[in-house]
Amino acid sequence: MMGLPLAFTQPLLLIGLISLPVLWWLLRVTPPRPRRIEFPPTRLLFDIAPREETPSRTPWWLTALRLLAAALVIFAAAGPIWNPQTGAAGSKAPLMIMFDDGWSAASHWDVRIRAADELIANADNDRRAIALVPLSEPNRDITLMPAGAARVALRQLAPKPYSIDRVDTLAAIDRFLKATGDCEIAWLSDGIDTGRGEEFVTGLGKTIGDRSLTIFDGGTSAPLALVAAENAAARMTVKVLRTDGGIAAGTVRALDQKSSPIGEARYSFGPQDKETDASFDLPVELRNDITRLEISGERSAGAVQLLDKRWRRRAIGIVSGATSETAQPLLAPTFYLTRALAPFADMRLADKGSPQQGITQFLDQKLPMIILADVGTIAPELRERLNAWIDQGGVLVRFAGPRLAQAEDDLVPVKLRKGGRTLGGSLTWEKPQHLASFAADGPFAGVAVPKDVAVSRQVLAEPDAVLATKSWASLEDGTPLVTGEHRGKGLVSLFHVSADMRWSDLPMSGTFVEMLRRVVDMSGYTSKPGAGVASEATTETVAPLHILDGFGAFGPPPATAKPLPADYRDRATPDHPPGFYGPAEGPLAANTLASADRIAALNTASLRARHATYTNAEPRDLRGWLLSTALALFLIDAIIVALIGGGLAALLRRRAAPAMIVLGIALAGFAVLSPTPARADSASDEFAMKAVSQTRLAYVVTGNADVDSIVKAGMNGLTLFLAQRTALEAGDPVGVDPARDELAFFPLIYWPIVPGAPKPPRDAINKIDAYMKQGGTVLFDTRDAIEAPPGANGAAQTPAMRTLREILSSLDVPELEPVPREHVLTKTFYLLRDFPGRFVTGQTWVETLPRDEDEDSAQRPARGGDGVSPIIITSNDLAGAWAVRPDGQAMLPVTGGDSRQREFAYRAGANIVMYTLTGNYKADQVHAPALIERLGQ
Repeated sequence: MMGLPLAFTQPLLLIGLISLPVLWWLLRVTPPRPRRIEFPPTRLLFDIAPREETPSRTPWWLTALRLLAAALVIFAAAGPIWNPQTGAAGSKAPLMIMFDDGWSAASHWDVRIRAADELIANADNDRRAIALVPLSEPNRDITLMPAGAARVALRQLAPKPYSIDRVDTLAAIDRFLKATGDCEIAWLSDGIDTGRGEEFVTGLGKTIGDRSLTIFDGGTSAPLALVAAENAAARMTVKVLRTDGGIAAGTVRALDQKSSPIGEARYSFGPQDKETDASFDLPVELRNDITRLEISGERSAGAVQLLDKRWRRRAIGIVSGATSETAQPLLAPTFYLTRALAPFADMRLADKGSPQQGITQFLDQKLPMIILADVGTIAPELRERLNAWIDQGGVLVRFAGPRLAQAEDDLVPVKLRKGGRTLGGSLTWEKPQHLASFAADGPFAGVAVPKDVAVSRQVLAEPDAVLATKSWASLEDGTPLVTGEHRGKGLVSLFHVSADMRWSDLPMSGTFVEMLRRVVDMSGYTSKPGAGVASEATTETVAPLHILDGFGAFGPPPATAKPLPADYRDRATPDHPPGFYGPAEGPLAANTLASADRIAALNTASLRARHATYTNAEPRDLRGWLLSTALALFLIDAIIVALIGGGLAALLRRRAAPAMIVLGIALAGFAVLSPTPARADSASDEFAMKAVSQTRLAYVVTGNADVDSIVKAGMNGLTLFLAQRTALEAGDPVGVDPARDELAFFPLIYWPIVPGAPKPPRDAINKIDAYMKQGGTVLFDTRDAIEAPPGANGAAQTPAMRTLREILSSLDVPELEPVPREHVLTKTFYLLRDFPGRFVTGQTWVETLPRDEDEDSAQRPARGGDGVSPIIITSNDLAGAWAVRPDGQAMLPVTGGDSRQREFAYRAGANIVMYTLTGNYKADQVHAPALIERLGQ
């Protein structure tokens, strides 16, 4: 309405505003109330003198007051809504909701869920079927479902931590639309082109044809992302990306492996900038401890950059065998090496002395990498130390020269010929050789081959059967330029030319810098040194360790995550989600975006569609405020009329006037200051309305984040199972605090016991006791069946069981027994003998059945609050078995040998829920023969 976030549910009623001018005229011509005059007869003679009088009219300000009150009533009748949800166009056709659920949708995920909820609610009011289409799942079958099932399915959705390819879902959408016919479509877009965006928009337009399409793509800030972190010599920098009109400034935080903050860096964008840098001016020791960069306040996997050893500035020792460096330092090998390594490593030159002393110095400092430039003979005892250092993961890089050409040692990857191959020598070539292309599966794959680099001299390797497998780079005639091989956990590499300009132009090229960068990277990951030897390592993979979810939080790896190649440098994929892979002491990082990736806005201008905006605020019904204000104005009008007409004087004479005035003012003030009832207790009312709107399962919030997240996922999993297998479509589970929340709304409360947790306060204990007495059931789960020591009383000795005993000591708990074979609980929905969870060895306890001397003990009927035990105790970790991830996969493994254990755990949960909901109805069905027999008697 005129640019305001205001809408009306009954806009036609606003026509009533036309009547206001008529009402103004009526109020003006209607005289005010006659004055009251006492009747002393003698006074009549003074009042009968004839004179002309002007008829009295209602004051204009009083008329305006009445018109304002009338206008407020008309506006209230029209149903004004502040911050209305602009949804899809009204229709009777089925509704298909397409959902962008990549990393770029995570930062405002709750807003998108709220918009989807509103669309589902509107469709439910029109009794329309709904289909949810997450655009990250191209293989998912698209089916129509009722609103209740759609709400459950919506709660199972979560943003993916990688970029989604929308194009892959077009085939499934096309099949669905052809099978469905007429269909209304709503696309909850994140507004980001994550790749092939133009192709998707074009394909979508052809697929939907002339069907109605509404695109939600505004009202929220565009997401931010981090890429291309670089640990330079003076500082660490990372690029911050945005689309047009994103957030202009912010902070990037640096965290270590324990998630402790190390530093912060500010960033800001220019008016037209789409990327900027954030810089951390920290000592190199602190920068090397950084494992995670994240944008403050941005909850998405794209706003996180994970760092592993490849981003650390490695300390590299350089030892030269040359003797003329002091006289000509700019021509020395160390000059070219330090300049080439400076952008990505910290160099340490050996102290003055022999090369042997320099090598010993760096071995004592335990450096990860040592470069030997034309170092010839190495003493036997020092060779042993170098070999041991290499076996433990050290990287030794050697450069050829006159001394190495004449030396004999085993610290080279290939056997060398004595002497060297020179231009015009005995092993000669007619002209300098150029570099050949690098092998596609070698460590230098993708590095540009310079055409202007010429090699005039090299150290030759003796030909043998494995020479080709150890060659990383070669000249055009096939002779090796760089060779390497694994030794233990480390690596030995040899450049067959010198590190200065005497033998080749390579040290002057940018290719030399990139080749050294690749070798330095391998000092942390040496699994792929090149073709040949590397051919065994090309298949080496590392298992997922900690994986990011769509919100950028770490969690255990999902079942769909596959091992990552040890040389992986690309962006994350569904098979390789972002996170850390490999051993905990040296993991490999995979990020949502690659260094070269950039983000752009998605252009949907070619689609014929309505455009709607997301609303960050909840819709607010203004009728209560308007009617309360109108009531206050009418009360004010009544008081004014009483003052003008003399009625107030009569009230004063009756001594009731003061009380009436105070009452009127109080009512008016209350109406204005408290326009909607029960607002003081809105939080509890909201909780109650949510609890009673649908049947919901509840669980006790323990305060332990890990336990609570698993239990929440478990209750969600059980709710989904019930919706799929039974007629019960329960709402989302609710976490409750017994000390604060009302428990009477829930038929079943799951209480996970945390060992050592403090005992609930007395008020909470009283509420729990009352809840159990009034027919509610509490399922206590100590989750420690696997920890119980052997023996008949072993289960009672665990820390969790001791904590449970302390809680139960203050409750009026009935006598308990293990679930009998013929108990109602074993057959309320499925026929069960046991109640497994993640574990199968725990015993399940319920209230003891009453003993009847006239009946067989195995057929005792259950009794209690409507035939339901108020307490159930288990140690099998039921919620752990029910817990599912957002992608529908199981969160935790089960320990039993039965492959169907998880299915039986879900069935046990279904029986427990049906048991608490149906009460003695199921008990009567189970014991129908005995009841019929008794009725006959």
